[in-house]
Amino acid sequence: MRPHAGAPLSRRRFLTLSAAGAATGAAALSGCALQVSNGAGGGSGETITMMVKADDITPELVRQALKDTGVSIKRVDYDITKLIAMLTSGNPPDLVRGVGAVDAAYFAARDVMQELDGYFAGSRVLRVEDLDPVNDLWRYDGTTQGKGPRYGMAKDFSQDSMYWYNTTAFDEKAVDYPPELDPVTYEEWLETAQRLVQRSKGQTRVFGGTYNGLYKATLLSTLTASAGGSLFSDDFSRIDFTTPEARKALAWYVDYCKLKVGASLVLPDPNGWDGPTFQAGRLAMCNSGYWMGGMIATDGKLAKVSRLAPTPVFEGGPRISACQGGTGLWMPRKAKNKDAAWRVFEWFFGEAPAKARAAGGWGIPTLTSLRPLMPAQDDQQKRVLKVQENELEHFSVVAFSPYTTGDSFEALFNQTAPAAMKGEISVDTLAGRLNSVINEQLKRGKEQVG
Repeated sequence: MRPHAGAPLSRRRFLTLSAAGAATGAAALSGCALQVSNGAGGGSGETITMMVKADDITPELVRQALKDTGVSIKRVDYDITKLIAMLTSGNPPDLVRGVGAVDAAYFAARDVMQELDGYFAGSRVLRVEDLDPVNDLWRYDGTTQGKGPRYGMAKDFSQDSMYWYNTTAFDEKAVDYPPELDPVTYEEWLETAQRLVQRSKGQTRVFGGTYNGLYKATLLSTLTASAGGSLFSDDFSRIDFTTPEARKALAWYVDYCKLKVGASLVLPDPNGWDGPTFQAGRLAMCNSGYWMGGMIATDGKLAKVSRLAPTPVFEGGPRISACQGGTGLWMPRKAKNKDAAWRVFEWFFGEAPAKARAAGGWGIPTLTSLRPLMPAQDDQQKRVLKVQENELEHFSVVAFSPYTTGDSFEALFNQTAPAAMKGEISVDTLAGRLNSVINEQLKRGKEQVG
């Protein structure tokens, strides 16, 4: 339920969710309709503020934006606490970075995001019929993510449960490569990882495979969907790890961690993430989607032995291949320079920057008309593209709860789960503990939305 028009904007309406005490959330704003332009341009000579990370828009892109659109961009570093302060003071940025999979429903439910349907309807650059379905991560109808008004757009994406593998690691252990277009089961993937791991004198020399997803929240949501269920209740106000499907997902991930075939909370990767480890030949299978091809392509020797494989399935479960990220931009409802912000939005998602991202192989473009720009020059790129294009047929939005954040979920999971990963408690005990702490968090989040 949205607040009454004119409801005061109060810092008290923000909810502190994570155990680390990080302020998350957003305040309720007036639900009054706002006039929007036809999205055909405008804004020349104005300045907008973008709250993004440094690598989202470089100084070179800021200069290019001014040249291409006539709009000056002032970049401020993304910071959730600063964002909340700006929203509550009524002086928000004009465009804000967000991760569609975990942020869109959260902020939309708190009525701080501008609906963008009017802009899309009038745009000659971002046509609705050209939008990849991944952009549905940025839709929310008041109950369910993936439906209703559009509140943002993804800059590029991957189906993040796919994985890369190094053929050299398979050859060394005389293990058959995974099928090119047909998925293995999660059970088979874990068995293969056990065969591929290389240990010496108590140290892991080559990880058999990593499978941590982008966020624990989206990883476990998509694993549960792959088992044929949903991690959340129909209204997303409660979580239940004790259903057969959620328990299967949780048990599989705990087994992965206990077996220590790849990096996890109980076996940290010294590099901090999978990329450098895969690049060094110390990781046989790497749970990173198409986007990591941008890094792989810069290393000719690595590219020759790297293959992309479909998202696994659970035995008897549906074939689900979701996006766990969908990072992009949204416009605050009380932004001061909406038309100029939309012009930059069009440029960022549909013009020069979008074309450069598509050609770089760092993600799938979110406009279907830009897909021909995806790298397909050599045999390796053609093989990767064949696998990826086939996988797109199995994409679906796995909805997330609007009553918590990905970071808050992660904080509670990371505090609770290691005991099971070390074999100190059972999966059933872990399921009960996760239900308790996360449902308390969801309850508080629902109370804030009203």
